[in-house]
Amino acid sequence: MLNKHSKFWGSALALSLMIGTADAAVSEAEAAKLGKELTPVGAEMAGSGAIPAWTGGLTKPPAGYVAGGKPVDPFPDDKVKFEITARNYKQYAANLTDGQKAMFEKYPDTYKMPVYETRRTAAYPQFIYDETKKNATTTKLLEGGNGLTNYSEGTPFPIPQSGVEAIWNHIVRYRGGSVRRIVGQVTPQVNGDFTLVRFQDEFTFRNKLKDYNPEQDQNVLFYFKQDVLSPARLAGNVLLVHETLDQVKEPRKAWVYNAGQRRVRRAPQVSYDGPGTASDGLRTSDNLDMYNGAPDRYDWKLLGKQEIYIPYNSYKLKDPKLKYTDIIKPGHINQDLARYELHRVWKVEATLKEGKRHIYAKRVFYIDEDTWQAAEIDHYDGRGELWRVAEAYSLMYYEQLVPWYALETLYDLNSGRYLALGLDNEEEGSYVFGFERTSADYTPAALRRSGVR
Repeated sequence: MLNKHSKFWGSALALSLMIGTADAAVSEAEAAKLGKELTPVGAEMAGSGAIPAWTGGLTKPPAGYVAGGKPVDPFPDDKVKFEITARNYKQYAANLTDGQKAMFEKYPDTYKMPVYETRRTAAYPQFIYDETKKNATTTKLLEGGNGLTNYSEGTPFPIPQSGVEAIWNHIVRYRGGSVRRIVGQVTPQVNGDFTLVRFQDEFTFRNKLKDYNPEQDQNVLFYFKQDVLSPARLAGNVLLVHETLDQVKEPRKAWVYNAGQRRVRRAPQVSYDGPGTASDGLRTSDNLDMYNGAPDRYDWKLLGKQEIYIPYNSYKLKDPKLKYTDIIKPGHINQDLARYELHRVWKVEATLKEGKRHIYAKRVFYIDEDTWQAAEIDHYDGRGELWRVAEAYSLMYYEQLVPWYALETLYDLNSGRYLALGLDNEEEGSYVFGFERTSADYTPAALRRSGVR
């Protein structure tokens, strides 16, 4: 349901969408709203109905948290306010996505949404807020929207004027500068049986390199490396990605090390609708992190804001007492472990450009205003039919001031199967933020060394 604030944004967007995307920075007067009527990253500061005002977010660990350990639920005493089920979801239709409605229809006996009190826990470090305010008046899109200029870090477009700006906010959002994690991915059969694939991921933003050289790395946005740890048939394979900032000048560069062949090869297929690693055909390359990569194959339209029930403060899904079999169930994850809250989201529609190719002809994004993370994405096939429903279960890494995902899911409505990525309940420790890497650690030569079985 659109609130009065959302109606204002919708009216403003109708005019702004007629403006070219090349000149995307806003005025000093508009930027001055950041930290006042808008949060430092551009969300509405004020509350509305069940949505409270933002008061700074969750910035301190709760009692019981051990540094370096898995996140502890800061709201253990919160109770379910009500549940949305297949029997009553039409009462809440104005606050649900088409994908969520389809899940109720597909799994009427098991899919449900436990709704809790809304808590606006999102927070970022002060330097991200400072950079974001500068970006508001200086960062611009390259022609065609396929890259950024005058950008270092933070939210590039806290007051977005177009759909592609909102998507860039999601793509480059702060995730701690550098992070290493071991997580599991599963693609359950219809009956719920699955084989766990374990990854060790590394993500390093360009200016967090120990030997960062602005000249050498000026067009690199971040480095990503993914080692497959298990099962044995896949162990030793490694993916390396150099994500670029100006993707018109230089598209994404990717390499794979194949442990069986002991060879490093360029991997142009690691983009767009190329198959996701070990995904059994249930994920494209650009489905990782809900959406990633160059936005040039779509026309993007910013449709304003809505209030939607989305997964939030999903600490139950990180509980180390859980086994993966407690989470992964036939058709969808165990929804008893989910927590939904009413939040304002930006709605963005992406339609495949004429002459371009992608298995998804249309995508509809719902992006959390407080974090710029995509919370829900509906994917449509070439016939215009809803095909896949992506849902991300977010939480705050409060010690590091990093909002991220506890789990990403992608539900295939046709096959009755799904993919879940981010499982780490049975792993020791948690995400490691702020580790050091050099540019030499992210070369094809380093890729081969790290991939030897």
